[in-house]
Amino acid sequence: MHASDRRYVITFGCPDRTGIVARVSSFLAEVGGWIVEAAYHTDPDTGWFFTRQEVRADSIPFDVEELRARFAGVARSLGSETDWRIDDTGERRRAVILVSKEGHCLYDLLGRVAAGELDADVCAVIGNHENLGDITRAHGIPFHHVPFPTGDVEGAEGKAAAFEQVRKLVDEHDPHAVVLARFMQVLPPELCAAWAGRALNIHHSFLPSFVGARPYHQAHKRGVKLVGATCHYVTADLDAGPIIEQDVIRVDHGDSVRDMVRKGRDIEKVTLARGLRWHLENRVLVHGNRTVVF
Repeated sequence: MHASDRRYVITFGCPDRTGIVARVSSFLAEVGGWIVEAAYHTDPDTGWFFTRQEVRADSIPFDVEELRARFAGVARSLGSETDWRIDDTGERRRAVILVSKEGHCLYDLLGRVAAGELDADVCAVIGNHENLGDITRAHGIPFHHVPFPTGDVEGAEGKAAAFEQVRKLVDEHDPHAVVLARFMQVLPPELCAAWAGRALNIHHSFLPSFVGARPYHQAHKRGVKLVGATCHYVTADLDAGPIIEQDVIRVDHGDSVRDMVRKGRDIEKVTLARGLRWHLENRVLVHGNRTVVF
């Protein structure tokens, strides 16, 4: 990365009041910060203010740790509820992808990474089946097979042990994103908490419609004219986490469930890729169960 392309990204939220923009911009001007992108939003329903600022790293005469230390004073001056962070684009973004049997989302993400379209390192792919191992290794990425129990014989203990193995494999990379690319397993609450704000899921429906399993079958039975996909953060509430991105495609009365699945795969791939990109670029600010995407 060229020095002039490196950015410090400030994301910030607090109860709305006058003077917030002036306080932040004055601070950046005082330290010599060259702002190259700025976005603002006030939510009238919650009375909350949001902003995202990109600053040229080479315009500031000290490192990101000192910038954080100095900016902490600005945040404190705007109230105890202030939620903020500063990220350095000079640090490579890391992702771990969790998969099952369906490979279309994985193929798409690996292709975007290989083409340089998605600027991130995929540290590992973890699957509860082995069939996506070859394509993963062909991209020079480690693949880990963690089998999950398929019946009642192994019971809850077997699933808990499998999730513990997944957790160890993920956490050794300390990823910025844990991507459930049609993983088809429900994360236990403790993992939802440990990976809060980092675990992203692609659900093959336009939420909040058709949550849970077999959403295309649900949609076909209901006779919908649009099917969609939703990229959202994972929480302990199934398919109810903060939504990052959604998209739809038209279907009609002549489409079978298989047709809907085929069409829906295209939307799933694009929606997940967009959501992951925005997450890695720190464009998604979460407040409660809603998001602001700059």
